[in-house]
Amino acid sequence: MTTQKRVLAVIMGGGRGTRLSPLTLERCKPAVPLAGKYRLVDIPISNCLNSDVNRIFLLTQFNTASLHRHIQNAYQFDPFGGGFIDILSAEQTEKSLDWYQGTADAVRRNIIHFRKYPHDLILILSGDQLYRMDFREIIDQHIAMGADVTISAKPFPLSKLEGLGLMKVADDLSIQQFVEKPKDPAVIAGLTLSPAIEQKLKERSEEKHCLASMGIYVFNRAVLAEALENSMVDFGREVIPALLGRKKLYAHVFEGYWEDIGTVKAFFEANLALAQPLPPFNFFDGSMPVYTHYEYLPASKLNKCRVDNVVVADGAILTDSSVKHCLFGIRAYVGEDSDLEDVIVMGADYYETPEQVASNLARGKPNIGIGRNCYIRRAIIDKNARIGDGTRLCAGSNPDGAYVGGAVVIRDGVLVVPKGATIPPGTVV
Repeated sequence: MTTQKRVLAVIMGGGRGTRLSPLTLERCKPAVPLAGKYRLVDIPISNCLNSDVNRIFLLTQFNTASLHRHIQNAYQFDPFGGGFIDILSAEQTEKSLDWYQGTADAVRRNIIHFRKYPHDLILILSGDQLYRMDFREIIDQHIAMGADVTISAKPFPLSKLEGLGLMKVADDLSIQQFVEKPKDPAVIAGLTLSPAIEQKLKERSEEKHCLASMGIYVFNRAVLAEALENSMVDFGREVIPALLGRKKLYAHVFEGYWEDIGTVKAFFEANLALAQPLPPFNFFDGSMPVYTHYEYLPASKLNKCRVDNVVVADGAILTDSSVKHCLFGIRAYVGEDSDLEDVIVMGADYYETPEQVASNLARGKPNIGIGRNCYIRRAIIDKNARIGDGTRLCAGSNPDGAYVGGAVVIRDGVLVVPKGATIPPGTVV
């Protein structure tokens, strides 16, 4: 039986996304722009489609309008292949009136929607990670091992384990212990990989490794249903530990690039890493492309610019400016004599018409984009933001908080201009 006919994929849309705020003020985490022209949700969806998994449920509950539009515009399936992406938002029922309480609770409330499909494996994914994986490999291992649950895990050195759920495995990769985000050095030391497994890793070092859960699970369908016959709300903290010793749990070792984009700092660093000469994640891999909504935009224009390590998406216009280690999204605009370094400019949802530009001028309102003679460092400029001429924006040593009436927010040491915000000419932060 093919993967397509055996596997249903479930992508978790996440909670309020407070750690990514203010990028999530008007959109849910999966809808946050990525790499200039994509959305975060495009990553797990593309991995599914490239792995012959085309029946996908997407569970969401906060600020879903933008995500709905993107999914409807980007992913059209022919009626003969049986593929779909079904968005399941939190809803009131006879049994529940409140929001999803966690990842497991979200799946429990929607498992009723899986009934019409005979698939015997459920692939559970996160909606806010950057990685490329052929899920057929973890599925094949799951079947070969006769596993009840298989968890994709990445080896991390002991010095880089903060905030990760760790597991101890036997030499056959069966999971012996699972600890969610341990901090005790003695506990962590007891979870290190055996020498036999260390020898099998592609990237070896003198430092010992632990396996960290990637939040990617393959469940036998009956085991998932049984595991959710309770009030547990989270897979990592409750469901998986409760299954240890009762079901056959295995780890699938993944050694490719993987980044959990759950914070503003992680989002900032993962995006700007794409501007490096050899970025850690390769969007240019034609064998496993990343899909998204096609915008039918013109090629970008760079007029007399000084450019160093920059990614520019379709439809952008940059004029007579200096841009270094930056990423520009669709329809991004930068005016003359501006100087940007370590900046993500998400661009715009539309071009302003000549009449709108004339109206802006008459009212002293900046146009969408970055104006003339601006100086910006270590910043994220969200979509449709208006940056007035002569503005200077830099997080510098300023503490995290809101500035300029809330129109500028510093988060994790990164300056963020929220979506649609207006920064008056001459503003200095």
